Amino acid sequence: MVAEQYLNNRGYKYKSVEVRSTRVAYDELVAVSGQTFAPTLVTGELVLSDFGPDELEDFLKEHNIRP
Repeated sequence: MVAEQYLNNRGYKYKSVEVRSTRVAYDELVAVSGQTFAPTLVTGELVLSDFGPDELEDFLKEHNIRP
């Protein structure tokens, strides 16, 4: 996945959840983000859904999220 490669290459630590594997994980995705698109990044109360590398980079910079 492109998002995981981006985070790995820059030294970010994260927990990856496969939402297609269990209904509980899928329901949590919907509860947290209000939608069903992947990838979805959740950090604290911030949520970024259905994004590519450019949007991810902008989000991390905007919120001063560093590895």
